[in-house]
Amino acid sequence: MDAHLPREAGLWKRGVLWLLLLGPLFFASYGFANWLTVQREDVGSLVFAWERAMPLWPWSIVPYWSIDLLYGLSFLLPATRREMDRHALRLLSAQILCVACFLLWPLRFTVERPELSGVFGWMFDVLMGFDKPFNQAPSLHIALLVIIWTMFARHTRGVLLRGLLHGWMALIGLSVLTTWQHHFIDVPTGALAGWLCVWLWPLAGRSPLQQASQARDARRWRLALGYGFAAALCTALALNLGGAWLWLLWPALSLLLVALNYACFGAEGFQKQADGRLSTAARWLFAPYLAAAWLNSRLWTRRQPQADRIVEGIWLGRLPGAGQAQPFAALLDLCAELPLEPRGKAYRALPSLDLCVLTPEACLQAAEAVEALRQHGPLLVCCALGYSRSATAVAAWLLHQGHCADVPAALRLIRQARPQIVLGPVQQQALQEMQHLPRTTQQPVLEIAHGL
Repeated sequence: MDAHLPREAGLWKRGVLWLLLLGPLFFASYGFANWLTVQREDVGSLVFAWERAMPLWPWSIVPYWSIDLLYGLSFLLPATRREMDRHALRLLSAQILCVACFLLWPLRFTVERPELSGVFGWMFDVLMGFDKPFNQAPSLHIALLVIIWTMFARHTRGVLLRGLLHGWMALIGLSVLTTWQHHFIDVPTGALAGWLCVWLWPLAGRSPLQQASQARDARRWRLALGYGFAAALCTALALNLGGAWLWLLWPALSLLLVALNYACFGAEGFQKQADGRLSTAARWLFAPYLAAAWLNSRLWTRRQPQADRIVEGIWLGRLPGAGQAQPFAALLDLCAELPLEPRGKAYRALPSLDLCVLTPEACLQAAEAVEALRQHGPLLVCCALGYSRSATAVAAWLLHQGHCADVPAALRLIRQARPQIVLGPVQQQALQEMQHLPRTTQQPVLEIAHGL
């Protein structure tokens, strides 16, 4: 969605309605969580020893409070009803998620703040009239900050203004510690909660909740269970070992989301965009998995980093690194989980899940994409390793264009150039079924100008 689109008429009324819903809900739900937690006797705390050195900066109550003003002003920014509604749903989701965590796993802030005087002292007194030293992780303040920051960054132009914006937003994030409102654990967990809500309600494309459907492929379920087990293991280690091990909660969430992608969300869950990049929320949430997936791709292909020419103008290989895409005029990207910078090439993304079989329909779509892209010049068809998904696309094109009479002939031709390809019986069956499908309407190719 383009942030430069003309603003739709009447959006301020829609924004007011959302604020009338979200405002009372915020105070009611947060107040209820505080009230209920006060009644409990099992409220613990999670604090690191080094936090005793955290300074108290009374003036930082100003940026801390400023998020309330920015919360309301953020509803003046959306240019479309969809953008307005998605922004509001993100804020609503953050409220529900954080309050649910407060009720299930309440924590207490353990440091006593000294009496403060002056304007800053008055602001603290007003704050403590509503806020209590409970309901710490994930920090709702940080979760809302991520969502609001994302909206303002989308609509702020100019180096100076963007610098001021990011500086002030970062100061708000720091203020939750320097006002002695939160312990450190609340900050990264709050950030993950905020990014999770941004990921749940993307401005472009369907929400993962809208695209969810139970996987029918047994292989997808096996992979989902494997990633789910890894997520559970990371969680167990984090909670039982504590300390620095708590950072394992990040890869735990990342692996859990990967498991959900295999079980129900599909390749769209990685939110790969038409320009080859993952959404900002996906990059943050999947970062531990993305790092491991990239390292895995490089280790598997360390002895064969280069692409291989299958026929004149068609090359097959792994996702190219810096400089490796230079010989090619076009790129066809079958990888859902890793980003790719086209850097001025004609480009098309057909994201598919790793280690899973392409459907006959996906094979046909890939074949037609290869045919369209090769018109631009030398074409690299790639995925994480260049051994399965991309090989399937090339085989589909060879069959679709009549360069090979049958699937075995297509595989022989590809293996002559790249012997490591892996296409099992199920994928070969999908290629055979593709040959009986009617041609589809070819999607446009994205041509990205140099320097963007």
